[in-house]
Amino acid sequence: MGDVYVNFPQQPQKSEREKAEMSRNLHPHSINEESESSTLERVAAESLINEVLGRGLMEHGCPHYRRRCCIRAPCCNEIFGCHHCHNEAKNSINVDHKQRHDIPRHQVRQVICLLCGTEQEVGQICIHCGVCMGKYFCNVCKLYDDDTSKQQYHCDGCGICRIGGRENFFHCYKCGCCYSILLKNSHPCVEGAMHHDCPICFEFLFESRNDVTVLPCRHTIHQKCLEEMRDHYQYACPLCSKSVCDMSKVWEKFDMEIAATPMPEPYQNRMVQILCNDCGKKSEVLYHVVAQKCPDCKSYNTRQTRG
Repeated sequence: MGDVYVNFPQQPQKSEREKAEMSRNLHPHSINEESESSTLERVAAESLINEVLGRGLMEHGCPHYRRRCCIRAPCCNEIFGCHHCHNEAKNSINVDHKQRHDIPRHQVRQVICLLCGTEQEVGQICIHCGVCMGKYFCNVCKLYDDDTSKQQYHCDGCGICRIGGRENFFHCYKCGCCYSILLKNSHPCVEGAMHHDCPICFEFLFESRNDVTVLPCRHTIHQKCLEEMRDHYQYACPLCSKSVCDMSKVWEKFDMEIAATPMPEPYQNRMVQILCNDCGKKSEVLYHVVAQKCPDCKSYNTRQTRG
């Protein structure tokens, strides 16, 4: 009698996903242990990475930035803490004026890690010791900074990094700079308003790290410099001499003082010509030793031109 063959129904092939599910059902404890072990290993690895990245945080840098690298200037091939350090050193009065220059900051190509001394191409992580050379890093500006409380952000319109938080500023494309969001609907637009020096401290306003404000006359100045002017009772723009704030209450006091101080008889009818710094009008008025009042805008911010 020949061999008998019995045809059993063919079982469908199980997918890898189904096999893994069966394995988990058969050995739930071993799977959980493996999962916990894997999680612990991952957490340990992440902790080690963060420890390496964070070495020396806020312990290194220059007077301008807390950072863990310095730069090699492409213009003079010298090493500096940052682009501000370069510009201050190379524009000092001790440097021959023919040799003075600013660094082309966007052309920086090489940085030196301050922890291991490795010189390398621009990047956030040191290729040798693995430390993060700056918690804030901008590859466009080649800017490193560990102090992120400044809320740094890169403005494409300005082409440089700003501080203060992107949500707190807007870029005016006519002025060519960033202003506080509070000035968005009220600031006077002036083309290139920030592309000049502060009239008080002579720092270039466009790249300044300090707050800048716009005066009613549309000139720009450091907010701190403006406050120092007011502390010294200076209320006129240092560029055009227009009043930097509402002076109507002050002018009322001038009226009272002039009324209480009559001029001697030989000078009572003396006429002089004046130019008003506030409205720009020329007038002929009675002379007084205290001040001359503009008959058009009632300002005492005037200068005598004749008489």
